[in-house]
Amino acid sequence: MLKLVIADKNYSSWSMRPAVLMRALDIAHEEILIRLAEPDTAARIKALSPSGRVPCLIDGDLHVWDSLAIFEALAERFPGVWPADAAARARARSISAEMHSSFSALRQSMPMNIRKLYPGLGHTPDTDADIARIVELWSDCLQRSGGPFLFGAFCAADAMYAPVVMRFKTYAVELPKPCAAYVEAVCAHPAVTSWIAEAKADARAIPRYDSLYG
Repeated sequence: MLKLVIADKNYSSWSMRPAVLMRALDIAHEEILIRLAEPDTAARIKALSPSGRVPCLIDGDLHVWDSLAIFEALAERFPGVWPADAAARARARSISAEMHSSFSALRQSMPMNIRKLYPGLGHTPDTDADIARIVELWSDCLQRSGGPFLFGAFCAADAMYAPVVMRFKTYAVELPKPCAAYVEAVCAHPAVTSWIAEAKADARAIPRYDSLYG
């Protein structure tokens, strides 16, 4: 069985991405949870992930690290990771790559913290520019696909932006109606709903991650 190495579900946005995709596509796997901010965290992750980071997909002797690489490895074996249409698939890969490499202000000012509510906090000019670009991307995709997800059916692009959805909920970011409806559709997807429930049920808090806004 495939194994997916992840970290705390409340905080680890990169862990969330392949985890919710694999749940959404009913890809059988075992989750290996390594707690963040423990004395042995780095050593435990390094023992399973060559990069020393999570997530990492383990398939026998094969270890695949980095979310986009995991998506591509899964796409070689399972349908539905990317849209079937070639043009849509190219756009899905493009917006996923942009998420992967961009939006650093959003990541810094609005870190993922599913259990918290910080309405109105975290805004800076750079963060608002990131939000505007995400709205632009989502709006284009939703107009082309008709929704409810970016390319019609839930795929890797939606998994890539699922932690952004969590951020927009935590910080109560105001969005245009189509994007707000998309946020609710993602939150209502069973794969995401289960992740949110597990994050909220985990009482373990990491003070340095919770202290940004008190």
